[in-house]
Amino acid sequence: MPPLPDFTSAFLGALLVSYLLGSVPFGFTLAKLLRGVDIRTIGSGNIGATNAMRVLGKPLGIVAFLLDFAKGAVPAAVIAPLAVPPDQVGVAAVLCGLAAVLGHVFPIYLRFKGGKAVATGCGVVVAIDPVVFLISGLVWLLLWGTTRMVALASIGLGLALPITAGLRAGSGGAELTLFCVGLCLLILVRHRSNIRRMIAGTEPRGGHKPPGSDG
Repeated sequence: MPPLPDFTSAFLGALLVSYLLGSVPFGFTLAKLLRGVDIRTIGSGNIGATNAMRVLGKPLGIVAFLLDFAKGAVPAAVIAPLAVPPDQVGVAAVLCGLAAVLGHVFPIYLRFKGGKAVATGCGVVVAIDPVVFLISGLVWLLLWGTTRMVALASIGLGLALPITAGLRAGSGGAELTLFCVGLCLLILVRHRSNIRRMIAGTEPRGGHKPPGSDG
């Protein structure tokens, strides 16, 4: 594992900025500005990209997804390298990415009630190792294509990330593997209501979802 970053004021500031960036609720903001509605009261009630697509339509929903995705990529790819020496960037990128994911899930701007970590977490992974995301993304596509369940596809992606990262890591990428393990656990926790419905056989398919089903 690369050296741990020194917890200087610059790095602590980078963590704070990463968290605050991750906390920006793009789906909520777009719905408010463009539709005049509170996304938390429609569809699943979640502020994430899936519910944003449901509320805003596909084009704007994709914009919300990309913005949430960028919230993870920018801290890992841009903010972390600015705050630490080059030999410390590996772990710093993971920690700044983690701060952004926690911001998305527990946003300070919305009383710590946020999204489900998938898009922002994937942004972090892409910034560090795009191959891990691409391989795991194939799992998402396969599950979505065969079941039309966004939640199941997201859970499958979450499970694939640490496996893929571990296989890719060899002796030098343990920090990404650890991040993916944590991200997987967070995705599972955030989708626990979906998992209960899958077990009961009541999880909806396609775009028609009752309140609390996904997002």
